[in-house]
Amino acid sequence: MDKKIMMNKLKITLVFLLIATVTFAQESPRKQATGKAGTATVNIDYGSPKVKGRTIWGELVPYEKVWRAGANKNTTFSFDKDVKIGKNTVKAGKYGFFIIPSENKEWTIILNSKNDAWGSNGYNKDLDVLRMNVKPNYLDKNQEELDYAIGNKEIIIKWAKVKIAIPVQ
Repeated sequence: MDKKIMMNKLKITLVFLLIATVTFAQESPRKQATGKAGTATVNIDYGSPKVKGRTIWGELVPYEKVWRAGANKNTTFSFDKDVKIGKNTVKAGKYGFFIIPSENKEWTIILNSKNDAWGSNGYNKDLDVLRMNVKPNYLDKNQEELDYAIGNKEIIIKWAKVKIAIPVQ
């Protein structure tokens, strides 16, 4: 009987070790960015992948396809007040965030009312709250880890050699 109890304890210990390893050793850890855009508090939750020598735009993230704008589960934007993004008013709430990158033209940013999908798999265009084109800025310096930042009048996204600024007020 003692042997059976010891085996059960060992199994439970191994399960906890597996869970801890998966949780704390993620290749693309979850990150948050919080700040004020105008008078609204903005919270961004995203998985932050690394370049790791890969070609990101056009390969890992294909052009002209919806991308989850991060790794693993959806990137989400939350606003505690209504905001203006470009010329569009977006109600306070939590939204899934997506990007459609393009090789030779502006990129499309998307806020979608479905905010709990895994990646782009659950994306449904009919649930878009906002679609807006933005011009990417191409940088000389590589941004190794995907990074979101909130400025007074914009949300900034940097990864690889691309920077996108989304006007928010």
